[in-house]
Amino acid sequence: EVQLVESGGGLVQAGGSLRLSCAASGFTHPDYVIGWVRQAPGKEREGVSCITRDGETSYADSVKGRFTISRDNAKGTVEDTVVLQMNNLKPEDTAVYYCAYLQRTLPLTIAQAMYMMASGDWGQGTQVTVSS
Repeated sequence: EVQLVESGGGLVQAGGSLRLSCAASGFTHPDYVIGWVRQAPGKEREGVSCITRDGETSYADSVKGRFTISRDNAKGTVEDTVVLQMNNLKPEDTAVYYCAYLQRTLPLTIAQAMYMMASGDWGQGTQVTVSS
């Protein structure tokens, strides 16, 4: 069973920065995508950013140029730590952020994987609040 441990989040003023971290372990398939989805009040959950095992990244249009996803551990390990650096935050970024993953047992693009991750159930998540 894949285990995800999230950290980070909090309250920041518009224009500020926050950093989210997700420590993951227990992957059983060598090809997986890991990243972040979010859900704002009254809105559907959406993909924010994700990264493949090989380092390919994807971002929602709304966060491109402001958010950067990266990993701390070298490729090839079964444990993975993924970091989402969020800069120039806007009030519309306010949401609960969830670390998410998809083990690609079928051929899926990274965009398809992120879309599917947004429909998953990822626990409590971490709150990000951006004040104007």
